[in-house]
Amino acid sequence: MRKAYIAFILALMYVPIVLVILYSFNESRLSSVWGGFSLNWYRELFQDRAMFSALVNSLVLATAASLLAAVVGTLGAVGRVWDRPTDRPDSLKAKLINGRVGRIIQYLAILPIMTPEIIMGMVLLAFFGFLGFPLGMLTLILAHTCFCIPYVYLLVKARLAGLDRSLTEAARNLGASPWRAFRDVMLPLLMPAIVSGVLLSFAMSFDDVIISLFVTGPQTNTLPIRIYTQIKTGVTPKTNALCSLLFIITIFLCILSAAVSRIRSSDNPVPIKDTEDLSV
Repeated sequence: MRKAYIAFILALMYVPIVLVILYSFNESRLSSVWGGFSLNWYRELFQDRAMFSALVNSLVLATAASLLAAVVGTLGAVGRVWDRPTDRPDSLKAKLINGRVGRIIQYLAILPIMTPEIIMGMVLLAFFGFLGFPLGMLTLILAHTCFCIPYVYLLVKARLAGLDRSLTEAARNLGASPWRAFRDVMLPLLMPAIVSGVLLSFAMSFDDVIISLFVTGPQTNTLPIRIYTQIKTGVTPKTNALCSLLFIITIFLCILSAAVSRIRSSDNPVPIKDTEDLSV
């Protein structure tokens, strides 16, 4: 029963992807009608400069938004979890951070992922219009960073909850500055959560349509928006060919990442730094 359930879930997940790859070789323009094997749609894809321009815009947008979200989300999580005053719990600062105000700040930090995208897009459009920002790549990066920050924040916050705070305190006792302790001790321990948050943010930003429709400019086009606008005229197997190439590249990157991680863990153990190296 368990194997049948797992097989059903895997089929539900991957059969549509297999169909997309299969119909990318369809000679017919209609995806629902098989007209024979052909590579014409791949030839047309590589000749479509507008499609590849939209793809480059999406890659640049997702990369910039995920990296900015990684910086802001990581610093926010560190400040929220490990920068709490514990020596004087009755002080005003401790009451603000650990009390009701701290909980409100935490709710506000994850609010963008709980807000419907259409409302988020309208709010960001009104905000950029109030500031006088011209709609384009800059507004897209700022908007995507806003809803990507909570993903990094939640993952890093969960990682911090399982770490021993005495590690950075020991580094400080050995003479390390706060920045040195963060860079050499805390950051390597947080790196798995940060990388996971960056990858999740990249996927969410690359796939976004609704918010991008509100804040994009007339001269800036992303791949999801271009595919969405093609629905009115009909999606050709050329789009299936592009999705197939992206899926194959993703699988290749996942395999490469797993292989590199395995090689590093077996052949290159992390060296232990000398205690004198922590001094400034």
